[in-house]
Amino acid sequence: MTAATIWLHMARKQTLVQLTDELLAALDQRAVQEGRSRSELIREALEAYLAEGLEAEIDRRIVEAYTRIPQKEDPWAEEAGRRSIAEEPW
Repeated sequence: MTAATIWLHMARKQTLVQLTDELLAALDQRAVQEGRSRSELIREALEAYLAEGLEAEIDRRIVEAYTRIPQKEDPWAEEAGRRSIAEEPW
């Protein structure tokens, strides 16, 4: 079960969000096009936004870890990488 699926099955609370007329019109147009509700689209957009932030934090931590403890040179891996790239059809 994905995180998004878990969120969809959790209890929901109603909240008030203020939108510009233009943003509301765009939201309504998309909802009609996709046959979905405003709430569903807003939930999906918010989940994607929050997931993007989480992925960015994971990336930041990986870079920080490699900066703190750099990977040692590995001549075998370097050669294998060159061979692998040279073998690519592109």
